[in-house]
Amino acid sequence: MRLGRIASPDGVAFVSVEGDGDDAVMKEIAEHPFGTPTFTGRSWKAADVRILAPILASKVICIGKNYAAHAAEMGGEAPADPVIFLKPNTSIIGPELPIVRPPSSERVDYEGELAIVIGRACKDVKASQAKDVILGYTVANDVTARDHQQADGQWTRGKSYDSFCPLGPWIDTAFDPADVELVTELDGEVKQRTRTSLMLHDVGEIVEWISRVMTLLPGDVILTGTPEGVGPMVAGQRVSVTVEGIGTLSNPVVDK
Repeated sequence: MRLGRIASPDGVAFVSVEGDGDDAVMKEIAEHPFGTPTFTGRSWKAADVRILAPILASKVICIGKNYAAHAAEMGGEAPADPVIFLKPNTSIIGPELPIVRPPSSERVDYEGELAIVIGRACKDVKASQAKDVILGYTVANDVTARDHQQADGQWTRGKSYDSFCPLGPWIDTAFDPADVELVTELDGEVKQRTRTSLMLHDVGEIVEWISRVMTLLPGDVILTGTPEGVGPMVAGQRVSVTVEGIGTLSNPVVDK
């Protein structure tokens, strides 16, 4: 099932998504998408609604340097254990909303990633049982003010501006993350291309590592790391991240 969140003439709703393109049908889910969803009976065509970020997380947990080639391009060795950091939920935006470059930064980078969405509250999850606590997967862009990250010596400011966590277009609950292609394009030019099988720490390891540290709640989002090829984007450009089997997340870039 594909789960999304939309704004319609009737308000904001969680939906299941059936079909593709403007003719896709958005069927309204009663209350929330966790567990076995029930439906209200209302539905809309995709052309008649605005697609929002598919979830509003209590927190966004990110994995740094989870591809060896990206660790190398950042000037370091691949870490033995997952490196985690947080982005605030206020950084989340949906498809087609603008990524806003702050005036204090001279370099804002794209970082295309696969994202995990947690389905139920959990703690100390074993890697082999991670699938039991995952709602599904979506596409993410871990936008980064690179000069702030380098100047600060830690990552909070550079990762946390409003609009620095595009998510979408929806959550796929049947997705297999083991070995799919991830591609990031800037104005149609491919900048990043990898397969998730090249991640240093797979989904199970990631969920186990993070849940040893903190309780995960329904709707929490985990960004699994970006491959090599990160680079700057400027106002007027468009960045699109595609995960094979899920879809494409596309956002324009503007200056504040």
